[in-house]
Amino acid sequence: MTAKRALDLSVAAVMLAATSPIVLVAVLAIRATSPGPAIFSQIRVGRDGALFACRKLRTMRRETPSLPTHEAPAGSVTAVGKVLRATKIDELPQLWNVLKGEMSLVGPRPCLTTQTELIERRRELGVLAVLPGITGLAQIKGIDMSDPKLCAETDAAYIKAASIGLDLKILLGTFYRA
Repeated sequence: MTAKRALDLSVAAVMLAATSPIVLVAVLAIRATSPGPAIFSQIRVGRDGALFACRKLRTMRRETPSLPTHEAPAGSVTAVGKVLRATKIDELPQLWNVLKGEMSLVGPRPCLTTQTELIERRRELGVLAVLPGITGLAQIKGIDMSDPKLCAETDAAYIKAASIGLDLKILLGTFYRA
């Protein structure tokens, strides 16, 4: 087992246990304010292009089409969803994906299968060779998937510089970013 996988497993297990009351409150808030499931799965592109079901707390209205966030219709995010996104609580179910070995705590964010330009650019740069992450270098730099070229290049830069120290810096940056 690599040091990165050991960190993923230990942190994900502790965080899953520690945050379960928060997730329960979020689930109840979602169910009380909008119809539909509180946790949903969305097919995403993982390591080596393999598809997997990425788990998230639902932050959008149930009828919202499965699109990248930057392409979703205005008004799609629920009031509870805005809070969950701002606090990153909506990402907590992905700790299960980490425990299953489908994701890492830190790595390139997994994209939708429809984001073909990003997928191709990541393939060219070798980004698909690693597990996607709950957070990554692009996220703490404020780069989202609306700029596929820059996102893929930032992901590739992360892979080139990857270390446990960088992962810890990115994790801290995710929670303490202004």
